[in-house]
Amino acid sequence: MNVYEEAHDLADAIKQSQEYKQYMEMQKVIDQNPLAAEKIQRLQKMQLDFQAKQMAGEQLPPNFMQEIQQMSQTLMTDPATAQYMQALMRFSLMIADVYKILGEVVNIGNMPQF
Repeated sequence: MNVYEEAHDLADAIKQSQEYKQYMEMQKVIDQNPLAAEKIQRLQKMQLDFQAKQMAGEQLPPNFMQEIQQMSQTLMTDPATAQYMQALMRFSLMIADVYKILGEVVNIGNMPQF
């Protein structure tokens, strides 16, 4: 068994998954709407900032999480962006599950640092 061939097979399986196909279909829809794409990018940037600050142990502004929630709620009122966000969530969960499975097999938490 060649690990690299298996990795390519996994990549192909991911590309053939319903989660990936729906996500890519909704990405095309969002790409046709620059305003929606901009709002989604802003939300994603805010979420990344939130995660980075949390990981760094920084104090978050009191209303930061509220702003993220409000932006998410606003995006969910538009059917196209709501479908995109749902497709992204399903795809992300699938990828997280795959990563978890791989992590359990190779015991990622106990890997040596180089």
